Amino acid sequence: MCGGAGRRGELEQRPHVQVRGIYGGVPAQLFERGATLAGYGVNALWIGSGGLTVEAVELLKGQGARVFAEFNTLHDAPFLKEHPDAAPVGPDGKVCPPPDGWQGICPTHVGYRRYRMEAFRRVLEFEIDGVWLDYHHSHASWEQAVPNLPDTCFCSRCLDRFEEDSGLALRGHPAAELSRLLLGEEREAWVTWRCRIFTDWVREFREILDATRPGALLGTFHCPWSEDEFDGALRNKLAIDLRAQSAYLDVFSIMPYHARFAHPTEPEWISRQTAWLGRYLGIEGREGERHRIWPIVQLSDWGEAVPVSQVEEVLDHGTRLPATGVMVFAWGSLPSQFEKVEELGRFYRAIRS
Repeated sequence: MCGGAGRRGELEQRPHVQVRGIYGGVPAQLFERGATLAGYGVNALWIGSGGLTVEAVELLKGQGARVFAEFNTLHDAPFLKEHPDAAPVGPDGKVCPPPDGWQGICPTHVGYRRYRMEAFRRVLEFEIDGVWLDYHHSHASWEQAVPNLPDTCFCSRCLDRFEEDSGLALRGHPAAELSRLLLGEEREAWVTWRCRIFTDWVREFREILDATRPGALLGTFHCPWSEDEFDGALRNKLAIDLRAQSAYLDVFSIMPYHARFAHPTEPEWISRQTAWLGRYLGIEGREGERHRIWPIVQLSDWGEAVPVSQVEEVLDHGTRLPATGVMVFAWGSLPSQFEKVEELGRFYRAIRS
């Protein structure tokens, strides 16, 4: 394994890091300066699926970069305007308000699932190298230091399907009593079933990708918690079963936003969380492994600020094994802090082999 970053000018090559990326669209400000992606050591870009254009993909590929799309799965809130029955329902049997404004969608709504799968197919019409699933979790606001994690979804559709799939006879209970049962003595069955629903979405995405653009990667942006943090919220609240989803995914892009998640002076938290994920999934960063870990690390000021002096350390921890790639969050605000971009370029150039 490579050692940590040294003093300025003493960065070592890291041949295990094959992807040096930027998340957040086309870095037009670089090109306006007459710069190239290679000049900053960048060889991969992530663009929101709604921002994809043929021209953008051709431009980036013309600079030798791989182009990946970010795809919103369970957070397309406008769908609710015409389909209010897709709103997640809380333990009281009423529509659950969006926690801190984050609006999720019921994962068993057939029309919504069909709508997102059709959108996924349209994304694959572009000459991209892969798609990363985003917001693929339950109705919850976790991207902050203190997460807001309501229990959902207890709509009649979910309850009917759970009863059918589990074989448990439940529907004679009032809504409040039923939710207490599912969050109490039947909790493990309920959590396992919810995780299977979200995993089955991933299975279908994989099926579509393989049929439409074989060879493209399927990745996921996901919560950086270990399975024990916040009382097991990764599975119990967010319905994320990483081991089950690994049957269909190629790349795990853990989101250890250290400043946002109450670790502003502790960039080493990034590599700790990545190391946990590697142990959990059995990923070592060896050449030829099917599964890869490419974390997305925070350089933008979001919540706590990320100082320029911290850029090298953040990227150092983001590129330690088992990670074999890295990307930075997020391009949109970085041009106004161009010193960070210069530090990014210095680091990426130095570690490429």
